[in-house]
Amino acid sequence: MKHGDLEEIKPVRPGDKVLRRTVKRHLRLRPVPDIPVIFRILRDILTRTPFAPMFLTLVVLWLLFSFGMYLIERNASGAEMTSYGEALWWALAAVETMGTPYEPATDGGHILGGIWAVLGVMVFWGTIIASVTVYFTNRRKPHSARIIETIHYDLDELEKLTLDELSTLKYTTNRIIDDRIDNVKRTQNSYQNKK
Repeated sequence: MKHGDLEEIKPVRPGDKVLRRTVKRHLRLRPVPDIPVIFRILRDILTRTPFAPMFLTLVVLWLLFSFGMYLIERNASGAEMTSYGEALWWALAAVETMGTPYEPATDGGHILGGIWAVLGVMVFWGTIIASVTVYFTNRRKPHSARIIETIHYDLDELEKLTLDELSTLKYTTNRIIDDRIDNVKRTQNSYQNKK
């Protein structure tokens, strides 16, 4: 029995009802990527992983360390970083591990540069690795856990849902509750029949 893009599948235990999304049977190769899917994946990564706050932290640290390096190096003799723009470029090159065009001339610049190199690389690569790990780990959850997680998410975002999303949420929660009520009734009836 189908309900929109959901279909009922054979349950594991008698009395359970499980729904799954139907799979499109006719998939075709596209020369152009599916832009809505790409935006949906990016939205999921931004909203369900630590990417956004970690990236914001990285940007703030980048600006602060660049400014610190500029203050330390700007008046030093033999300094190659004489402007804030050069310090920004130095910090970006250092965190990307591609080599820096400017080398600090002072001991304070070397210390600050070493701290930035270690901290920046950890935050930058840690953000990417953590986001990808969280995204793909969440995708491997059992289907029932994803349905419940989706319901929780939709309830948290209730004011932002469209009419279609609200009706799907209502239908899904009603089905889950009705199935649970039926299951409890069957259990109680079988228990009473055994007496």
